[in-house]
Amino acid sequence: MKSAPLALLIALIALMTSATPVSAAEKTKPLIVGMELAYPPFEMTDQSGKPSGISVDLATDLAKSLGRPVVIQNTSFDGLIPALKTGKIDLVISSMTATAERAQAIDFSDPYLTTGLCLLLKKDSTAKTIDDLDKAGVKIAVKKGTTGHLYASNRLKKPELLVLDKESAAVLEVSQGKADAFIYDQMSTYQNWQRNAATTRAILEPFQKETWAVGIRKGNDELKSQVNKFIKEYREKGGFAQLGERYLKDMKGEFKRLGYSFFL
Repeated sequence: MKSAPLALLIALIALMTSATPVSAAEKTKPLIVGMELAYPPFEMTDQSGKPSGISVDLATDLAKSLGRPVVIQNTSFDGLIPALKTGKIDLVISSMTATAERAQAIDFSDPYLTTGLCLLLKKDSTAKTIDDLDKAGVKIAVKKGTTGHLYASNRLKKPELLVLDKESAAVLEVSQGKADAFIYDQMSTYQNWQRNAATTRAILEPFQKETWAVGIRKGNDELKSQVNKFIKEYREKGGFAQLGERYLKDMKGEFKRLGYSFFL
């Protein structure tokens, strides 16, 4: 009868010993974050070609809070959700709007930024609202897979849609007068207008409010809880405000001058 407790103790020690390396390996497993590095100042590369920007810093700080190294996986925007669903990446942090349609495929964290869809117009356009563009003969540029693309496809029945892979291509269509408008987010619309002031104008009041959130694979509730905890604490500690000062200080002042609420 005395041999049973001894055997049990040996088995318990063996179990604890074998479990230690697995736990350590799991803790140091990289957090793979997908984003399209083509959306400055949120997702971009620096002069040496390394990932840079607000989303990169946010992903790095999130991984640090989890005690894990971070790997940034540059992925085309319309490939991010498939990559997340198939396990090629752990999270999406790529200025992605949390929509009901996307939420059917993936989960989202609590929002971390509020923005909205706006209009970049060719210089001589007389449009004052999005409704003014819902006419036959109008051409509207959208970036493939974005909420601007979804809005135009679902809500605008009469214009011709130019579905393009790159933001820069859509801006070029408008600045050259080949398209009447480009539907995109508030910050980018402002930047693109400033870069093309001679050939475009902007309506910066959002006609559809949106929030950005972190994309998480369905069923990964533990990671979702960790991400939400991080977002809450990061905001309370002034992390988002610091990112705004680091990357968007001039724009923040300009938005205040124009009477628009700043988004970060």
